Amino acid sequence: MGIAHYLKEIGRGKEGARSLSEEQARDLMDQVLDRQVSEAERGAFAIAMRIKGESTEELAGFTASAAARSLEIGSDAADRDAMPIVLPSYNGARKLPNLTALLALLLAQEGLPVLVHGPLGDPARVTTYELFKALGLPIAHDAADVRAAWARHEPVFMPTASLCPPLAALLDLRWQLGLRNPGHTVAKLLTPRGTPCLRVVNYTHPEYALSHARFLQHCGAHALLMRGTEGEPVADARRLPRLDVHIGGSLRPELGCAGTEGALLQLPLLPRVNDAASTAVYIQSVVSGETPLPGPLEEQVDVLLRAHRAMKLHEAHVHERSA
Repeated sequence: MGIAHYLKEIGRGKEGARSLSEEQARDLMDQVLDRQVSEAERGAFAIAMRIKGESTEELAGFTASAAARSLEIGSDAADRDAMPIVLPSYNGARKLPNLTALLALLLAQEGLPVLVHGPLGDPARVTTYELFKALGLPIAHDAADVRAAWARHEPVFMPTASLCPPLAALLDLRWQLGLRNPGHTVAKLLTPRGTPCLRVVNYTHPEYALSHARFLQHCGAHALLMRGTEGEPVADARRLPRLDVHIGGSLRPELGCAGTEGALLQLPLLPRVNDAASTAVYIQSVVSGETPLPGPLEEQVDVLLRAHRAMKLHEAHVHERSA
C-alpha cells in the first residue's frame, strides 16, 4: 500500500505541510509500526514529522495505533479495576538525580499499582531502568510479571520492547537518524491496553503544555500534566512545577496545584553526583526516613492520590451510565 501519499502531505516543510486526519494518522502509524513500509519511507516519515510537528488529531491517531499494539496487563475484573498510575520514563538524567523510581516507590507505599515503562539504556543519561536494577525493584517482561509485582505492592518497570515491541523498533530509529521522532512523543503518552490508567504526561518545552492539554481533552484521558525534570515524569526536587490534573479529558483545577514562584529560600539535600549507585543510596535513605523527602515530590504524590481517587469515581460513574 505504501505511505507516499501521506508523505506528500506532511513532508512539504514547516510552512507548506498539511496535517492528516485522525483516521489517516492512525493508518499511517499502523503501516509504520507493522513494518509495511520501506526503510526509506520510515526515515522520511520520522524526519517529516520532526520538522512539521504533530497536530492534536495526528497525535491521537498515532497514539491509538500504538495503544492497540501494547500489552494488556489485566486478565480478569480484579486486574482491570486496579487502575494503575503509569510513569513513562524516556529521558533519564543528565545533570540531576533521576528520581522517577523514588516517585514510583512512594506511590506504591500508598497502595497504588505503579507501572513505569521506558528504554533500558541511554549512553549519555542515567535511565530509570538502571535505578530499578540498582534498587532491586522488579523488571517485568509480561503481564504476569506486572501483576505479581502489584500483588507484592511493589512498583514495576517494563521495557518498551515488552510493552509495545513495534514502538520500541520505531524509537530505535533515533540511533540511526540522530533525531527523535513522533514515536518518542507517543511513548510518553502510552498506557497498557484494556484498563483505565492515570498517566503522568510530562513535557520539556513550554509549547508542549498546550498541545498535550488539547490531546488529553480530545482523547478524554486521565492524566497529570506537568513540566518534567530533564524530561522525566517527576517533579523537580528543588522547585515544584505547575501540576494540572485532567480527569476524563477535563481540567480539574481543584485537584492540581500551582508551581513555586520567586526565589528559593532553601535547597533540598540531594546526592552530589547523579550516577545510578549514588542515586539509589539516596532513594533508599528517603524511603527509610533517614533523609527528608523533598517538598515538590511530596506535593506530587498528594496530587496523584487525589487524581487517582477522582479517576476511580469517574470510571464508576461511566460504568453506571453504561450498565
